[in-house]
Amino acid sequence: MKSKVLIIGACGQIGSELTYKLREIHGHDNVIASDISYGNLDIVNSGIFEILDAQDSTSLKVCIEKYEINTVYLMAAMLSATGEKFPMKAWDLNMSTLFNVLDLAKNGQIKKIFWPSSIAVFGPTTPKKETPQYTIMEPSTVYGITKQVGERWCEYYFNKYGVDVRSIRYPGIISWKTLPGGGTTDYAVDIYHKALADNHFNCFLSENTELPMMYMEDAIKATIQIMEAPASHIHIRSSYNLAAISFTPKDMVHSIKKELSGFTIEYNPDFRQEIADSWPNTIDDSHARKDWNWEHQFSLDDITKDMLANLAEKVKS
Repeated sequence: MKSKVLIIGACGQIGSELTYKLREIHGHDNVIASDISYGNLDIVNSGIFEILDAQDSTSLKVCIEKYEINTVYLMAAMLSATGEKFPMKAWDLNMSTLFNVLDLAKNGQIKKIFWPSSIAVFGPTTPKKETPQYTIMEPSTVYGITKQVGERWCEYYFNKYGVDVRSIRYPGIISWKTLPGGGTTDYAVDIYHKALADNHFNCFLSENTELPMMYMEDAIKATIQIMEAPASHIHIRSSYNLAAISFTPKDMVHSIKKELSGFTIEYNPDFRQEIADSWPNTIDDSHARKDWNWEHQFSLDDITKDMLANLAEKVKS
């Protein structure tokens, strides 16, 4: 059966790049992008696009039926830092969209779901070094709470109703194609923009705050890889730990200075420091590497070179 794919939240950081990649794989007419507004005109103009609020179960059902969708990537969410400002909005958005998609799958209208979790499911009591797949999870942010609860519901719908839902716990994601979207790890995107524009960055985390991070190309590869794996290989139906590299703002400065020697930085930690301090430093993702052969490609210096080169070209154009 040919895949007919709906991406919810296609104008976001991950959703936009996922849309392009899935259209390469399945064809433009088989991948429908959707979001609540025309927030990314490149995505809007690149293929079929629908204005869709996935909190509205009726509108979602109509869209699924209209395009005969069998696979949904639910990428819409309110992220960590923004969620702390609007906790109930974050809860409502992150949970209602998940239930609406899970229920459509339960009723046989969707065959496969991808739903992203996050390292935000972990909390200050979680082991910080090589955080294992199965461990203490006491998240301290609304975003993390929604992701932890979502993991439990995904596993429940799989066990109870046979819903083929797959998930990975994304670390911080770095990309040059979209602007930072309100996450605590987004400093690692903004720093490259400011490095080129001002040769200086004001960092909202302290210099030794080590966090798990990943380049967008690796994140997209992992997302597609888990969705293309045979169902028999997916042994975890809550969410898989996923990792690539871990580094600190200080490490980033060292890497950027190899390309821009005059780059400077100031450290002025704000409320996001407490969020970052509650998350792991490094992640054990051995289950993903064993079950569906996950492996990352990009090092920090690889990321720095690619980010600066592509952002410089983007400015010129």
